Amino acid sequence: MAHLTDFNVHCENMQQVMDCVMRRREFLRWGLASAVAGAIPVRSQTFLNQLLPSASGQAAIWNVRAMGAKGDGLALDTAAINKSIAAAADAGGGTVFFPAGVYRSYSIHLKSHVGLYLDHGAVILAAENPATDNDPGYDPAEPHNETGEAYQDFGHNHWHNSLLWGDGLNDISITGPGMIWGQGLTRSFKFEKNGPDPARPGIGSKALALKNCRNVLLRDFTIKAGGWFGILATGVDNIIVDHLTIDSNRDGMDIDCCRNVRISNCTVNTPWDDGICLKSSYALGSLRSTEDVTISNCFVTGNYALGSVADATWQPVTDLHWPPTGRIKLGTESNGGFRRITIDNCVFESCRGVAIESVDGAVCEDITITNISMRDVRSAPIFMRLGSRMRAPAATPIGAIRRILISQITSSGAGQIPSILAGIPNHPIEDIQISDCFFEQVGGGDSAMAALLPAELEAKYPEPEMFGAIPATGFLLRHVSNLALSNIEVRLIAPDKRPAIWARDVDQLRINNLRLPMNAPALDAAGIKHAQVMNCSKLPDGTNELLEGKY
Repeated sequence: MAHLTDFNVHCENMQQVMDCVMRRREFLRWGLASAVAGAIPVRSQTFLNQLLPSASGQAAIWNVRAMGAKGDGLALDTAAINKSIAAAADAGGGTVFFPAGVYRSYSIHLKSHVGLYLDHGAVILAAENPATDNDPGYDPAEPHNETGEAYQDFGHNHWHNSLLWGDGLNDISITGPGMIWGQGLTRSFKFEKNGPDPARPGIGSKALALKNCRNVLLRDFTIKAGGWFGILATGVDNIIVDHLTIDSNRDGMDIDCCRNVRISNCTVNTPWDDGICLKSSYALGSLRSTEDVTISNCFVTGNYALGSVADATWQPVTDLHWPPTGRIKLGTESNGGFRRITIDNCVFESCRGVAIESVDGAVCEDITITNISMRDVRSAPIFMRLGSRMRAPAATPIGAIRRILISQITSSGAGQIPSILAGIPNHPIEDIQISDCFFEQVGGGDSAMAALLPAELEAKYPEPEMFGAIPATGFLLRHVSNLALSNIEVRLIAPDKRPAIWARDVDQLRINNLRLPMNAPALDAAGIKHAQVMNCSKLPDGTNELLEGKY
């Protein structure tokens, strides 16, 4: 009763208390019900059912074991889990409670107004993919979307062939300290040459897939070995992803065509693919931007063996055949655009750097990246690419990257690939400010590298490695308009014959207070118009209508 008083509730008897609790159904649905379910033993279920009724008078918490789940890791618990979720939905909503145990399952169908709570020791285990089409398995992929199917791969176009999925839902949650383990999921042919065809009926490829949903809360649980995607959210609005650990064998989370997104306090280890990836594909059959997104206080890496982050042993990965990925990226699927995005207070370790890519017609604008710490970056610390791959409907115009602010980045121990800002002829990246940053690169480039002229490769898949060896140690700048670099230091571990800055076709370049390495040239410039240089080591101050030459 004292707690109810704290809410300024004045109740004379228990019936009034119950009325007050029911008036707080939304509060209970998103937090208290899940917390109570995890804190009170299963033997107290009768008490919980009495304390937290639904509008129909039924129990607001459904224990999957009471509905027939075994939780022994051997029995197939799919039917019992889906029965529990359906019962909660039929009652108007509630929480489905997973006590400690291993719940082996095929496709789990989420429902509106229903949350799943995974208690300590609770594991939802993806059952093995079926050997034949006649064996039990995951739900079949939904029919092809003829309008948009051609513009992204099979994994992006289908949601129902997943361990957990929801389509057209609202007010749902998955919370609690338990685990979703996608042990039986496939990652696609690219990663499993002898694996099953993801398009085959019964084959599951994603841990959690959501399409056209709203008001979603994902909090506190772990995803291990999530398949093609740990989380695929497409057309989802008002989604909170908080305090997740994702230790996976492909993408950690893909946020595609979503609006009002909050990602925070997540640890993501994905050596084989991207960690936190924003996309704006054509998977919904029409253009839809990803916008109003914040990514805060997250750790991304590609350095650790699968499962060793989830169990906190942090063992280094040894079976990787290419540089680890594990980064935060906007793209590659980029039809609808990215607007009003912030990334702040994040740590990158032994992975690729931050990437902003528009190659399919997307407009990327009003993006802020700040307070980022990087160590052992295996590729470009910053990669911006405006290209013309144009995996999009005919006559789609080339996109744009503009109004990007980057500040307070420290990067140590990075490789030979510098930060890259590369548009294409007649389509520059525009209105960029990079300030208050420290970049330490390995150096070691020779004269042959310094003499290179990278190909434009306008239609190629965008990656920093796409250009091969790079003739710069700190920044490669090409086809950029209105760029300001200020309060930046570039430092090299070993001497380098390449310049700190290599610039071609840059209009309105402002360089202020740059500390450039003493063991490398400063600048190789051609076609730089309206340049202003102030207080930069190894560069003369002044304003130049045309800046050319080597310094």
